[in-house]
Amino acid sequence: MNEIVIAPSILSLDYSNVSAQLEELKASKAKWLHFDVMDGHFVPNLTFGPDILKGFKKACPLLMDVHLMVEDPKTYAPIFIQNGADLVTFHTEALDNDLSRIQGLLDEIHNLGAKGGIVVKPNTAIEPFESVLKSCDLVLVMSVEPGFGGQKFMADMLKKVEWLKEKREELNLSYRIEIDGGINQDTYKSALDAGCDTLVAGSYVFKNDITKTIEGMLA
Repeated sequence: MNEIVIAPSILSLDYSNVSAQLEELKASKAKWLHFDVMDGHFVPNLTFGPDILKGFKKACPLLMDVHLMVEDPKTYAPIFIQNGADLVTFHTEALDNDLSRIQGLLDEIHNLGAKGGIVVKPNTAIEPFESVLKSCDLVLVMSVEPGFGGQKFMADMLKKVEWLKEKREELNLSYRIEIDGGINQDTYKSALDAGCDTLVAGSYVFKNDITKTIEGMLA
């Protein structure tokens, strides 16, 4: 079984207090930093560019987990890898759920020296992507509609997590199972019980005591 990892989402950072919160993160048991990249087209919001990632990478030694919510992940994946992304996930929907294009981008990410994986929105079934799981270091299940923080957790997305866990065992694979959206004190345990080993948490971490909140999810 994979080690449980908490990946705080910088979408929820207090941007008037970035340095202090990064110091708290570095002192906490968080090992990853989740970096939501939105282009204003694939989702109706704009967030961070590669220069911001580069700055965070310099300031913070955590693994940079970059989630591309963009229309053209093939163009942007190499740019973010060049600027410090350790792991890049992209939406299957951005490549029209085309298995050959998805496989091609996973291969390219790996060839550039990063880890890679796929993301599915709530309305996208996970089962059609079984053939690319062997090339995924991580599969990210969205438990809210992507685009904005602070949304309510969709519990029925845990069925995808359970399927991914079963397939990982059946196919003897080792990809991580990450969930993003609405993770808090009321939902994180059910996500872990379903088979998640990587939890993205934004508001819940940054609007509470960072160290204690992360430790609580790892207890």
